[in-house]
Parts: sequence; C-alpha cells; structure tokens
Amino acid sequence: MLSLFHPFIEFGFMRRALIACVALSISATPLGVFLSLRRMSLIGDALSHAVLPGAAIGYLLSGLSLVAMGIGGLIAGLAVALLSGAVSRFTPLREDASFAGFYLGSLALGVTLVSLRGSSVDLLHVLFGSLLAVDAPAIILVGAIAAFTLIALAFLYRPLVIDAFDPTFLRAQSRWSAPLVHGLFLTLVVLNLVAGFQVLGTLMSVGLMMLPAASSRFWSRHLSMMLLNAMAQAVAASVTGLLLSWHFSLPAGPAVVLSATALFFISILTGPCGGLLRRT
Repeated sequence: MLSLFHPFIEFGFMRRALIACVALSISATPLGVFLSLRRMSLIGDALSHAVLPGAAIGYLLSGLSLVAMGIGGLIAGLAVALLSGAVSRFTPLREDASFAGFYLGSLALGVTLVSLRGSSVDLLHVLFGSLLAVDAPAIILVGAIAAFTLIALAFLYRPLVIDAFDPTFLRAQSRWSAPLVHGLFLTLVVLNLVAGFQVLGTLMSVGLMMLPAASSRFWSRHLSMMLLNAMAQAVAASVTGLLLSWHFSLPAGPAVVLSATALFFISILTGPCGGLLRRT
C-alpha cells in the first residue's frame, strides 16, 4: 500500500499537484453543488470558457505569468457574467441562452489570441493546464482563493440556500437582495475557475467543480451532507487521478477528471438516493 502512494512521498511536483487539487476540491465543489441546486450547471462550463480571452490577453502581455493571466481571466469572467445578466434582464433572451452566446464567442476569441503569439504547446497549456508543473506561486494563489471562498461561503450560506429553494422568500423577508447574492455567488464561481485554469486548464477545471457535485445528489438529500460528500469525492478523484497518471503515464488533469467521471457513474448506479440499482 505504501508503494502505491510512493510518488507523493518522494516527488515534490506530485505533492504540489495534490495540494492544488485538494484546495480546489474543498472550495470549488461546494459552488458546484449550489450551481446544481440552482439549475445552473452548464453556466459553470460557460464561465470556464469565458475566462479564456482574459487569460489569453494576460499571456500576450506577460507570457505564462500566473498573476497576469489570473487577473485577465477574472476580469473576463466577471465581464461575461455581468453582460449575460444584463442581456437576460433587459431583453427577452433567457440567461442560459445569453451565457451560451457569450461563452462561444469568448472561447473562439481566446483560442485566436493565444494562437497569435504562442505555439500549439502554449495553447494546450492554457486549455488543459499543466497539473504536474504547478509551482509555489500557483499553490499560493489557489490556496488564497480557496480560503477566501470558504470564508465567503460561511457568510453567504443561508441566503444562498434560501435563494436556491425559494428566491421569492429571499426577496420578501431577507436583508439580502437576490441580485446581490447572485452577483457575489457568480464572483466566487469565476474566482475558482481562475484558480482551476492555473492547474487544470480552462476546459478541465469545471469538471472538478461539477462532477462531484452532481454525484453527491445520489448519496444524500441533506445539503450539508451533499457538500461534504462532494468535497470527499473530489479529493478521492484527485488522489486517484494523480496515481493513475503516475503509474500509467496518463495526462494528469484529464486523469483527475476521468476519475471524477467514474465516481459519477458509480453514483448513478449504486447511490442510495435514486441510484438505478437501488430503484430496481
């Protein structure tokens, strides 16, 4: 058993990759649970692509600088979230359709911008990340975002729960306004996607956010247990994916997301709350 986990003991880059994934697991997956409860699961995917043009502009200006790409990605993600909300508010277009339009344009623009200066290797780095190349500044950034997210969720937990199940009550009875809660929530989502693209890339980061969140619905009907289950599944997928990557020479980021996908299918089949085998 010890030999199985030997890579984490001997190699620093494996430990750094694991720390980054665990930090993402405990901050991004609770947001994924709330996205799922609010029927906004695909909006997380849209925002992950919306980060790309800002990250690409940061790359064009400063190369593979974590600070420049992170700030650019945050600005781009928040801009798409605000623009999509404004379009859905002042036009007949629904919010999901508005997000779809903006994210498709953002993805195309981001790929074009990276291709103007970089090589195909640079483009793959931005799209799929370099999990095994995570360095100390990236860990500090991801850890800071994870800590801030957990603190913010502690303050926003009650209004988020009310808004997910009864937004009318939030507007009528709470001191929190629904647009403010929605805006703060989307800001946290964008922040975690910025942290995720530093590690898993823009295309893979949403996988660690949404797959464990979707799986947790099959294991409990209590929100607190769903949140804990989602975080545990994300950590398990991170450890399993990194070990598979090491022992079978697989790309690390996709291996982590594939591990989360395997847990998702296991949950669909065997989960006590609606799993197919339990139902039959």
